[in-house]
Amino acid sequence: MVTLESLTSAGKKRKRIGRGGSRGGTSGRGHKGQKARSGPKIAIQFEGGQMPLTRRLPKRGFTNARFKIVFQIVNLKDLERIFDAGSTITPQLLFEKGLVRGGRRLIKVLGDGQLSKKFVIQADKFSKTAAENILQAGGEAQVIKASDVSSSKKSKEKKKSTAAVVSNVQASDESEEK
Repeated sequence: MVTLESLTSAGKKRKRIGRGGSRGGTSGRGHKGQKARSGPKIAIQFEGGQMPLTRRLPKRGFTNARFKIVFQIVNLKDLERIFDAGSTITPQLLFEKGLVRGGRRLIKVLGDGQLSKKFVIQADKFSKTAAENILQAGGEAQVIKASDVSSSKKSKEKKKSTAAVVSNVQASDESEEK
């Protein structure tokens, strides 16, 4: 018969260190100090207040990685497979079909594959073979200029300031004519 006294634990008993036995007292952590305390652990690169190795070593050289222009690649064979003849292919349409990622990213069309359909393709850049292939199929390769895209705040502000300058120039020209 099962009674309250005869019940056994369903899980493992928690190990309570520092309560006597072979791991008594400091429980293998040593005496005092930051590593003996409970709570947040210290970062692996922390050197106890000493100047870290990553800061002691000299930083040399220069990299252009920050300024690298990265294009998303679209091949002609993918356009041939997905789109119907005579369609106008825009970056927005490429995003909707899942060929490129969203946001305003640069798109380059490469000449991998053959086109048998006529397309009007709008992209930031075309490879030489892609442009030739599109023209041979009777299509059109339109290069999108960065000024055509007004997705960023800077370009919007630039357009506003340019419009203001143009209106000021026109106003000054009109006053000079009078």
